[in-house]
Amino acid sequence: MTKPFSIARLPRIEFAAGSFQRLPALIEHYGKHVLLVLGSGRFKQTEHWSWLQQALRDKSIRVESCCVDGEPSPSWVDEQVARFRRGNIDVVVGIGGGSPLDAAKAIAGLLRIENSVMDFLEGVGPELAYPGPAVPFIAVPTTAGTGSEATKNAVLSIQGRDGFKKSFRDDALVAEYAVLDPDLLTSCPPALIAANGMDALTQLMESYVSTRANRFCDALGIDAIRAVSESLLPWYAQAVNAQTADEQVSGAYREQMLWAALVSGINLAQTGLGSVHGLASPLGAFYPIPHGVVCGTLVAECTRVNIAAMRTREPDNPALVKYAELATIICDRHFHNPADAWQALVDTLSAWTEYMQLPRLGGYGLSEAGIAQLVANARGSSMQTNPIVLTDEEIAAIVRTRL
Repeated sequence: MTKPFSIARLPRIEFAAGSFQRLPALIEHYGKHVLLVLGSGRFKQTEHWSWLQQALRDKSIRVESCCVDGEPSPSWVDEQVARFRRGNIDVVVGIGGGSPLDAAKAIAGLLRIENSVMDFLEGVGPELAYPGPAVPFIAVPTTAGTGSEATKNAVLSIQGRDGFKKSFRDDALVAEYAVLDPDLLTSCPPALIAANGMDALTQLMESYVSTRANRFCDALGIDAIRAVSESLLPWYAQAVNAQTADEQVSGAYREQMLWAALVSGINLAQTGLGSVHGLASPLGAFYPIPHGVVCGTLVAECTRVNIAAMRTREPDNPALVKYAELATIICDRHFHNPADAWQALVDTLSAWTEYMQLPRLGGYGLSEAGIAQLVANARGSSMQTNPIVLTDEEIAAIVRTRL
């Protein structure tokens, strides 16, 4: 029997090579005054940026813009909202990786009300109910990782010893449109491909074994995990050897990974995540560790510890069967018994981490002395849907292994 499930609001999705060219018309549908929220890096150096500027001028659309450098903080969001609140912005467009999309999502949610974003962040401040309305938001990812284009979460952070990484979360923040064009991923460097690809894979795996997993998300997730297993390492290898890369083949890899990232966002929004993301929150708050790096460096060890804990304490946990199914897809082979499958899954994830040179945690300043603080702050919403409740000792061991 199918376990009951509910699917929350999703954006309208425009997925195709060249779909970026539809963006000016989508913007014009909402009005003649747009705020573009960009990252600080590659997009402004591409032909897509110059084309978009001209296309918006041709439609007499007034353009405002701002750039976020790294992960957005609550104070940065509040500053941009104060800057543009009286400007009668008709639509907000986020273009870039997860940080610009989350920043744009938060700004769009605040332009028509007088609150600080701190009023709505989960786990800090008064946690007021969001009253809306939000300005229409269009998400245009230029990386294949976070899936932010499909979620209602705007993740904001303050970094440092007393920092935090929390979500401003509401259905009203979901993008009106997600424009997914694999051509926008052409300039992704190898390190970004690796970190974002492992982020997407981690989100797909964690949502698949989540305590809130459902048939709808499982069907999408299996297809997307297969896409990662067929495309991530070859795309990374072509980016490393860019001079000899076949553009048509690379385009197919980009399309596969963009699809996988989208599904990872859809699924995490419906099912929750797990132990990797439970640790990613305090790690990203206390240390300058990019989110995708956290996922890439922890996913193998978290998978190993989850499986070992279930085999010891909950041998009938249905997630054990699902981990064996994941092994069949990710390792591209069939196994005679579950134990072999579980070991092969962990070994393969570890090999991917090493092959794509995902850094260890110690390189970002984490030491043995900081583990207790991480463990104490790892029990957030993501850890609540991990397939088994891990002990503090098990969580510490995960971190210690990746120092």
